[in-house]
Amino acid sequence: MGVTHILSFSQRNYNNRRGNVSAAATVALLKNEEDKDDDDEDDEDEEKDNEESTTKIGRGLYLRIGRFPLGPTLGFQIKQFTLCSHIKKLQKRPIDATLPAYQDNSPIVVTNNFGGAEAPPHVKIMRITFQNMFPAINVTNVKLSNCRRVVLFNLITNNKNKGAAVDGGTAPVSDGESEKEGDSEYEHDELVEVRHYAIKATPVGVDRKVRRIIQSRLPNLNKLDDISEYILGTSSTTGGTSSAAASYDAGGAASDSEPEDEATHVVLPQKYAGKGNAKSQKSALKLVELGPRLTMKLVKVERGLGSGDVMYHAFIQKTPEEAMELKQKAEQKVALKKRRREEQEANVERKLREKEEKKQRKLMRKEEQNKKIMEELRRGNAAEDSEEEEEESDESGSEVEE
Repeated sequence: MGVTHILSFSQRNYNNRRGNVSAAATVALLKNEEDKDDDDEDDEDEEKDNEESTTKIGRGLYLRIGRFPLGPTLGFQIKQFTLCSHIKKLQKRPIDATLPAYQDNSPIVVTNNFGGAEAPPHVKIMRITFQNMFPAINVTNVKLSNCRRVVLFNLITNNKNKGAAVDGGTAPVSDGESEKEGDSEYEHDELVEVRHYAIKATPVGVDRKVRRIIQSRLPNLNKLDDISEYILGTSSTTGGTSSAAASYDAGGAASDSEPEDEATHVVLPQKYAGKGNAKSQKSALKLVELGPRLTMKLVKVERGLGSGDVMYHAFIQKTPEEAMELKQKAEQKVALKKRRREEQEANVERKLREKEEKKQRKLMRKEEQNKKIMEELRRGNAAEDSEEEEEESDESGSEVEE
């Protein structure tokens, strides 16, 4: 099937520690919370408008990415996520990501801030896993028209000083010994942001109004006498700027689908999707977000596919001696499991062999019984024959005497 990675989402179910709550108590509690929300609604309207498209989660939602079939397996804790439908509602000109032009071609994978050879081992594993999740693109013979999407993995590293100074005081200094969870001077909070974009190209070097006509977005010319009035933005009847032409110039700023930043201008080496994007033509590139968005934190890395020893853990740090002890316990557990499996297989073979031997013995006993019955029958027949011969001989002797 060509399966290289397995992704699974899981969510923990937290039981109520206080036991079952009655329906009336639950309704009363929810009503009190609604009353509090109504009191603070006016102060939080602006914050809700900015955060309505982002869902914040507690500690219950996790994502596991495992390389098939031997591993490793990376476990992430989902901090925030945004669905594709929410992103489309915030966009002026959304793009349908279900079109074959986007689905049939693999995206370009960009890993940002993951470092190089000097990066920590777990960061290297993340970068390699993200890169191998998608088919590789050969830059020497790839067609430019097939590069329609970009998947971005951005690593954000924040060093939070747990012993930070307060009011100009002096922060404590680490003694350099091996530190366990909660004893480190700095807390490394590494978050991975996942973004999904569509690549859009727009021809530049021509007037915006001409570009609209090239892209088959025909304007309304019912109040103009000639198309030159639309291009020049004037009207022969009014002597000034026409309302139809002015409607396209309102605002004066570029829209989200017409990037005017010169840093995005490139000369296309091949023909690209979209009208006006011909070979050797200068076009402006823009990324339009498709979604979904993910903000997650690496929690654990396992060596195998959902099993094996733990190579990295974000919250639990082990000393080399503890790691060696855990490894030995894991090896002993595997050896014990293997020995039990071998014993079970040997027991199964022994039982099958005993069953077969019992069957053979039963068949042998049955054959012996059949032989005995046949011998008894033969003896009975022989006795009957001898009796008949004696009777015949007696009869013949009596006839002779008479």
